[in-house]
Amino acid sequence: MFDLDAFIAKHVTGRDESLFAADLAAHADELRAAIAGRSVLVIGGAGTIGSSFIRALLPFEPARLYVVDLSENSLTELTRDLRSTAGQFVPENFKTYPISFGDPVFARMFRREGPFDVVAHFAAHKHVRSEKDRYSIEAMLENNVMNTVALLDLLLEHPPQHFFCVSTDKAANPANVMGASKKLMEEAVLAYSTRLPAVTARFANVAFSNGSLLAGFMERIARGQPLSAPHDVRRYFVSPAESGQLCLLACVMGAPGEIFFPELDEPRMLTFSTIADALVRELGYTPTPTATEDEAREAAARRRPEEATWPVYYFASETSGEKPFEEFFTADEDVDHARFSALGVIAGVTGNDVAGIRSTITDLRELFGQPELHKSAIIETLTRLVPSFQHVETGKSLDTKM
Repeated sequence: MFDLDAFIAKHVTGRDESLFAADLAAHADELRAAIAGRSVLVIGGAGTIGSSFIRALLPFEPARLYVVDLSENSLTELTRDLRSTAGQFVPENFKTYPISFGDPVFARMFRREGPFDVVAHFAAHKHVRSEKDRYSIEAMLENNVMNTVALLDLLLEHPPQHFFCVSTDKAANPANVMGASKKLMEEAVLAYSTRLPAVTARFANVAFSNGSLLAGFMERIARGQPLSAPHDVRRYFVSPAESGQLCLLACVMGAPGEIFFPELDEPRMLTFSTIADALVRELGYTPTPTATEDEAREAAARRRPEEATWPVYYFASETSGEKPFEEFFTADEDVDHARFSALGVIAGVTGNDVAGIRSTITDLRELFGQPELHKSAIIETLTRLVPSFQHVETGKSLDTKM
């Protein structure tokens, strides 16, 4: 049987032990004091990071756990997985709701079932490919920014003891709309942190997370299709378990307005093509390079089940919004590298207040209310709202790639 966790440890992260093992051990008492017997709400809890957060949280035995996610199927699988795991603590009061956190029914649930001691928010558009046109961009900003601000306003009615909202490394000097949307989300979190214990974290890539290119490799192989990946884009990676642990530590140990990130060494940055080759070999095949997508598809279609080769197509990145490398903080940010063993902490600073954030939301709604709106006008507005935003536009989308 193929052991994905072992593959990630050996070929992706290069770690047999969690990056955050020392920090978890050092702060176990604080984590237990904040969670044991408490009420927890996890939004977007059926995705890879949200569900990993839940698995990191449950050993500390909360009294109540409510999980909200748009995917009814994923919530069902989360429940089955937790209930089927030997030794897994699941609180007696455990409920899942397949609803959007931006819908009125969510607000009714929150007001009726709250207050919650811990609220963790993972619902987000996370793909660079989701900036194709005004419709996809509006949906992204609605989810990542507007609905998050509405959530922050709702939390003001019954403030939790801890609130966490996930960001992305792409918020540091953003080159795409997704990164700019998360930078705006960070600005909202920082503005509201004067009234709420709000903390966020910037992320590396989560290896084999739902919808990721690496997870797509597994789908392609299951379907007998070629693997395709850029050979010049280098990324940091954490395991799914590490992603949940990072968020749990940030949620509980962070002070209002702080931004966390994983301390990772540049030599561990990998290309997607490197991981693809390792995966193909781990499964017992030899990666066979092809020159074009057509050649790769044809090679896969001709391939017989007994053959020990697997077609791969690697290319230079040429799609909009892609940065060739990752960064977790910018030169003008105040970073503490000493407080934790494997976590850096940015002292978040913003020129916005709550009124300013609400004004930004009004501006965005007026922008998308225009009957005729081109992507370039949206980019211009986002550049004004996020001065560090330097959009990389090539006119090509990831949707044009295999």
